[in-house]
Order: sequence, then C-alpha cells, then structure tokens
Amino acid sequence: MKTAIIDYGMGNLHSVLKSVQTAAQLANVSSQIILTSRSEDILSADKIIFPGQGAMPDCMNALNRSGLREAVLDSLKNKPFFGICVGAQLLFEHSEEGDTAGLGWFSGCVKRFANNQTDAHGERLKVPHMGWNIVHQTQAHPFFDGIAQDERFYFVHSYYFAPTQPEIVLANSEYPHEFACIVGKDNVFATQFHTEKSHHAGLKLLQNFLKWKE
Repeated sequence: MKTAIIDYGMGNLHSVLKSVQTAAQLANVSSQIILTSRSEDILSADKIIFPGQGAMPDCMNALNRSGLREAVLDSLKNKPFFGICVGAQLLFEHSEEGDTAGLGWFSGCVKRFANNQTDAHGERLKVPHMGWNIVHQTQAHPFFDGIAQDERFYFVHSYYFAPTQPEIVLANSEYPHEFACIVGKDNVFATQFHTEKSHHAGLKLLQNFLKWKE
C-alpha cells in the first residue's frame, strides 16, 4: 500500500509526515508513506492525505501553480482521502477568506468567525480559534473507532466549514456557537483541526485512516 501526502508548497508537511509514519507503526500497517509534489505519485497511490496551513488564497494558488489540482480531483473520486485544516476547507465551493473559489467537492462555503463573540462568562473570544476543543461526533464512522465521544483535538483557524448538506457533517465543535469540524462522504474524510498536533487522539484518527477499507 502507498499513502501519498500531497506537497503543494503549503502546510505543516514534515509534522504530518512524521505523525503518519508513527500512526502506521502503532497500527501495524505496512505502507509506503511519501511526501510528494508529483501528479504521478498521487495518481498511483492507494490513499491520499491533503494537508494545509495558512491562508486559503495562498493555498489555492499554490495548488493550481503546482499542477496538482487535477490529480487531487481525480483522487477524490475513488480513493480513501483525508483532508486536514485548509486542506479540508479547499474541498468546499468558496471561502470568505480572500473571496476564494475552492475545489467544489462539497457544496457550501467557508466562513469567518465574527470578531465580537463572547463565551458563557462574557469574555471576548479571540480570532483565530486556537487551542484544544471538544469534538462531538454526530454520526457513526469507522474513523471514530477508539475515539471517545467529546474527545479534544487541537484547532488553529479563523474560518470554519458551512456545508449546505447536513448529511456530510460527522462531528461538531463550538466557538461559541456550533460549527462543523469533521465532514465526510463515501471515500472522503476531512477535519478542521490538526491531527498532527492532537497527540494520541490525532494519531488514532490517522491509524483508523490507514486501516480503513472504504
């Protein structure tokens, strides 16, 4: 089995690579894990991880400049596919960040948290939303094997998913209002939080992805 981590010039790539390698060892999965910017590697891989970090306009431009857009779209059709952070936001039709068009795999958009939000104690909430937060599963999924309900994962983001299809929402979080933080359908699974920064819970999600037979 070959797992390709897409390198389009943006993202916390080496941390993602290291965490996927660790997850493979923990899951006792034999997989060639590569970090690649080559379309042919993506097209020949069995599983795809699409990470991202930074501003969506920059990430989308980098993806287009790299020539990897078509390989990504092709992989979305039929391969186990894991999108992370901006690599998940790019799957939607549009983002308010820079008025940017995405890949349009999922219907809906990506919206910015309001600046004037407060928590239950009246304290102002900072944007970006940064730190550990509860993830509440709303549907059963093989990726949640061994993941406790309301487990905490690590977030760093100013923008959030706003899907138009509620059936693709697999888990929610709150800041302070509820927002979708995991979406997925068929062979595609995508998280707003960073698995590579989420310690044991993040590694467990990656283990489940590597073992997943969609």
